[in-house]
Amino acid sequence: MGITIIPMTDFTANTALLRLMTWLSPAFPVGAFSYSHGIERAIHDGLIRDKDTLHAWLIDLLHHGSIWNDAVLFAAGWHDAREGGDCQSIAALGEAMAGSKERHMETMLQGSAFLQAIAHWGADQSGTSSEMPYPVAVAIAAAGNGVALQPGLAAFLHAVVSNLIQGAVRLVPLGQSHGVALMAALEQPILTVAQRAAASSLDDLGSAAILSDIMAMQHETQYSRVFRS
Repeated sequence: MGITIIPMTDFTANTALLRLMTWLSPAFPVGAFSYSHGIERAIHDGLIRDKDTLHAWLIDLLHHGSIWNDAVLFAAGWHDAREGGDCQSIAALGEAMAGSKERHMETMLQGSAFLQAIAHWGADQSGTSSEMPYPVAVAIAAAGNGVALQPGLAAFLHAVVSNLIQGAVRLVPLGQSHGVALMAALEQPILTVAQRAAASSLDDLGSAAILSDIMAMQHETQYSRVFRS
């Protein structure tokens, strides 16, 4: 069906959780720290300038923007993988939905890096494209390792949001305490979006966070920048 992880002899739910934590760790080599998802440009233009404006920006992405779409793609990929599908049509849709050059690079390069890195767990990637949007790649691995959909989604969303907050902490700049406060404030929104996305279908794809897309496009030509997106 694509990515299959060779299970441990005493495979348990704890093993699945440990693998998920490793795969979504900031240290996992997908290069997530290199991407700001257009936030660098938003900070440059003064749209994000403190903890409150960053919080509002992330809430919009979670409920109405690209992070919501990634959650829907994750859910669709998880279901397809569980049913023995190869997720290729979902992956193609996710790639086509990338709204800018850098957004395309961000999701596809992270997805490819993820697929390469999980080979350390004995992943059989036969029949799976080496290029795949990041949320779909993680969803397939989660489904193949006994990770339930809603907890997997929540963990994925937490990792994405945490990475963006850490980038903003360096750029605004914000204190680490502000970053931790934001993660605490976003806990319930993440759980809410994970629950909603778990019950979604591809018909629920759609973004109204247009300003975020514009920032991602303008970042491509920004003169001086730290991040790749």
